[in-house]
Amino acid sequence: MVYICVVTKIAFQLRYFIELSYKGTNYHGWQVQPNAITVQELVNKTFSTVFRTPIDVVGAGRTDTGVHATQLFAHFDISNQFNTEEILYKVNAILPNDIVVKNIIKTTHTAHARFDAVKRSYEYRIFLGRDPFLTDTTWQLTHKKLQVSKMNEAAKILLNYTGFKSFSRSKSDVKTYNCDLYKAVWEQHENVLTFYISANRFLRNMVRAIVGTLVEVGLEKITIAEFEEIIKSNNRSNAGPSAPAQGLFLTEVIYPKNIFING
Repeated sequence: MVYICVVTKIAFQLRYFIELSYKGTNYHGWQVQPNAITVQELVNKTFSTVFRTPIDVVGAGRTDTGVHATQLFAHFDISNQFNTEEILYKVNAILPNDIVVKNIIKTTHTAHARFDAVKRSYEYRIFLGRDPFLTDTTWQLTHKKLQVSKMNEAAKILLNYTGFKSFSRSKSDVKTYNCDLYKAVWEQHENVLTFYISANRFLRNMVRAIVGTLVEVGLEKITIAEFEEIIKSNNRSNAGPSAPAQGLFLTEVIYPKNIFING
C-alpha cells in the first residue's frame, strides 16, 4: 500500500504598524469614501504600488475633513518580511508632501491599530488675531476677549464625568458614549491658545464640540454652572457649535508595549 502525503502550504500573514503624520487641509478626512480624496486612500494606493500587491491599512481612528494628525498609527498585513528603511524611503517618495510615513514597526499578528490603543491625545489651536500663514491650522478669533481662566475652570469639570453624549455627533452609531478623560486644559502662549485633551477614546466630533462650547464660556455666553448642566443633559442641542476643523490635531496614540516586536 502506498501512502501519499499532501502538504498544504498556509500563507502566514505578518502585521506591521505604520506611524504617520499629515496636514488634513487638502483631504476629506482619513477614511476612504467615494468621490473624495482621503488620506487612507492615498496611503493604500502608495503601499500597494510599492509592494505590488493590494494593501489596505486600518487606522487608529478617523479624522474629519480638514483635521490634521501629527501622530496617527495604522496597520496592514503582508506575506513576506521586508526592509523597513527601504520601504519607508519608497513610500515617502510617492506620497504627497503633506502626508509623511515616519516609521514602520513589526507587531504581533493580532495587534490592532484601533482596538489596542489605550490613550489618544488631541490639541485644538486658536489664534487670537489674524495671521495669513496660520489660516489652515488654527481657528482665528478677532476682536473677541476670551476669559481663559473660566474656560479652564469649565474644562476641569469634564474630568468629573464619563458620559459625553452632549458633545457627540447626533447620529453616531456607538455602543456607549462613555470616555475616560485624563487631561483637559487650556494653555496660552502669546497669541496662541491651545486646548490639550487626552482620553482612552473619543466620540465623533467630540473635541470640536467641547472646544466650541468652552469658547462660549470664554465669551461669557454661558456660565460655568450651565456648562456642567450641558454635560449632564446628554443632549447635543444644548451644547455650543463645533469649532472649525482646521484647528484640530490628533497628536498622540499610545499602545501597550508588548504588541511590538523588536528587530
